[in-house]
Order: sequence, then structure tokens, then C-alpha cells
Amino acid sequence: MYSSWAIEYRGLEPESDNAILQIRLSGLTAVIIPFNKPFIAGKELYYIAQAVAFGNIAGDGVYTKRCARILEEQFGVHRVLMTPSCTAALEMAAILCEVGPGDEVILPSYTFVSTANAFVLRGAKPVFVDIRPDTLNLDEELIEQAITDRTKVICPVHYAGVGCEMDRIMEIADRHGLLVVEDAAQGVNAFHRGRALGSIGHLGAYSFHETKNYICGEGGALCINDERLVERAEIIRDKGTNRQQFFRGAVDKYTWVDIGSSCVPSEISSAFLYGQLEMLEPISKRRREIFESYAKHLEPLASEGLRLAAINVFPTRRAVCPAQARQRRRRNLAVDRRLWVSQPRAKVRRAPDPEGRVSPRSLGLARDPRLLGQRRLPLAHQPNEREFGHARHTQRSRCAGRRRQPAESQS
Repeated sequence: MYSSWAIEYRGLEPESDNAILQIRLSGLTAVIIPFNKPFIAGKELYYIAQAVAFGNIAGDGVYTKRCARILEEQFGVHRVLMTPSCTAALEMAAILCEVGPGDEVILPSYTFVSTANAFVLRGAKPVFVDIRPDTLNLDEELIEQAITDRTKVICPVHYAGVGCEMDRIMEIADRHGLLVVEDAAQGVNAFHRGRALGSIGHLGAYSFHETKNYICGEGGALCINDERLVERAEIIRDKGTNRQQFFRGAVDKYTWVDIGSSCVPSEISSAFLYGQLEMLEPISKRRREIFESYAKHLEPLASEGLRLAAINVFPTRRAVCPAQARQRRRRNLAVDRRLWVSQPRAKVRRAPDPEGRVSPRSLGLARDPRLLGQRRLPLAHQPNEREFGHARHTQRSRCAGRRRQPAESQS
């Protein structure tokens, strides 16, 4: 049966920017626009060879530390710990927030499963709040309606690298004594009113998965903006041991002192990522060009139901020198100590969970009708005219199908 399959790869040479995967099955041809293409931006392969030559590829070597230093200095984060994934960073954040059974965490209703899983694993219950139709981010005006005396954390997600209204969210968290964990998986090198996403809340999480703007296959980082969390974060990341203190000479031997997991990335992944982080601005510039190409070719479909980006997703920012980074770090450390003091909060009456448990079914997850006009396309790929034509045809068919559906259901 499989011998009848003829798979042809065309235009996949390294210098080509218009790759098309054609799959021929039983005489039919399907044109598939790739969601993303892993790319080499600079000296990634050279740094991988260097990591091997240095004799340490397990983790926390030269390149892991260099990546953390770049993120700290460029984005004004007090401390960055590199992790194997953004999921691992979020799970560390949940432990640091000390959530447990009976606690509630406010999340946007539109996010990836890792955001909720990180807190559910600790026994907390996710409370989903609706999103804004313009940015698809957490609607900051609906947060306070969801706060109860059991709420402990607000977890805004910066969808597609577009910042949530963090000033308003931080003000709400301050007033109610809550912690803020930024899921900035898609927000590396993105800014909200001059501040890097991931550097505003108490904790933040980055992703370097191959579908993101800056990649290393699988990778992530935990951004720690409150210095009181650093010591325990190091322990959680290193299997619950105080090994990092041993390396610094603070203890004469290391031992198991807390819960934790293996959250240190491979030095090979960090070496690849370092080559990408050196090229922060060139990569951003290229992606801007690709975004503008999409906007130009898809604009005719706006009148047929396709919702295009209505905001500037590439805000201009100034370069950050080390001195500015240190100043930002000091500002981030000036966290209101009241956030960590238990305060009485107004109770909001909420209907109990009918099934008494947390699961996708009991949470009533459903497709948001406002998202039906969205069509997600890969920013890392530069389509040609044929691919754009295929995308336009597919979108018109989807829109036409939705217009016919009400009439068919009435009949």
C-alpha cells in the first residue's frame, strides 16, 4: 500500500526560502504550507562544536551561562535560569508560587495546555477568564470578577508575542496580594511600554521551541524578577539539591533539601541557542519582512471574514546596554513586599464545579466563536504566489461554508 505513495520535496535547498512539500497519494496532490522551518542564523554549528571541544555537553556549561547572561542584560531580568522547555519553567514557577490543593490560578481561556498543567500538577484549580477580541490576550477588565479568597496567582499569556496590559494586571495583583507569572513563551524580545515581556511579573517563562522566533529545538528559560525566589529556584531546577551552592563554595557538600526535578538543558541546545541570541535583531528584522508580506497578500480576505492583526506587533525599542540592564534589574527588585503578605480579600460568589474535579470536560472548554475567523500561518516561512493562492482559496472555502451552515441547519 505504501509503495503507491510518492513524496516529493521541492525547493528545500539551504538557500531556498520557498519550500513546498507536495504529497502525491492516489493521483491527488496536496500543497502543504509548512508551519515553520528550523533555521541557522549565525554560528550555531560552530558553537556546538566548541561545546563538544570544551568537554561538557550535559548542561550548565559555558553556553548555558552565556545564554542566561544575554537574556538578563538585554531584557533587564534579575536572574535567568535556562531550562529544557517553557513547560519546565512554568512547572518550576508553580512550585515557587507554593500553590496547592484548594488554591486557584487565573488563566486566559485561550492558551496552550502547559500553562494550566503546570498548576494543576501542584493540585491547584485553573480559573479561565475570557480573552480580548483584538489581541486574544487575557481581558484585564474581567480578572477581578474571577478573584476569590482562594486565588493565589494570575498567569497572563502574551499570545503571539503581543503584550498583555501588564500595568493594569500588576495593579490588580498588588491590590489583592497575588503573584503574577508571565507565560511569555512567544514573547522573547517583545516589549510592553518599554519593558521586556517576562521581566514585569514576579516570574516569567520563555520558550525556544523550534516554532518560536529564537530556537534551539527544545528549550526554555525561567525569568526570576524577585531576588527572594532565586535560591529555591536553583534547588528546584537541580533535582531538589543545593548543588549550585556547593559549586560556589557556600556548603562543603551538596544534598537533597527540597522537591525538584531535572530542569537543566543540554549544553548542545544552549550552544545552538547562543548563536541565535547573538542575532536577536537580524532575526527580528527578517520576521518583520515576512509578516509584512503576509499582511499584504492576505489583506483582500479581510472583507470575507479573515481577521488580520489590528495592532503593531513589532514595536520599536532601544538597544539595552549593560548599565541600562542593571538599572532595570534594580527597578524590578523594588517589588512591593505586600504582595507576599496574606491579606483579606473580598469574596466573589462562584458556581461550584458540577463534577467536582478538574479536567477539560469539567472545565467546559469550547471553541470560542470569535476565533473561527482566525487562520494561523507560519511566520518563519516566506510563501510564494502559489502558496498564497492556496491559502486564499482555502480561507474563502471556510468562510463560504460558515455562511451556508445556518441555512442548512434551519432546513
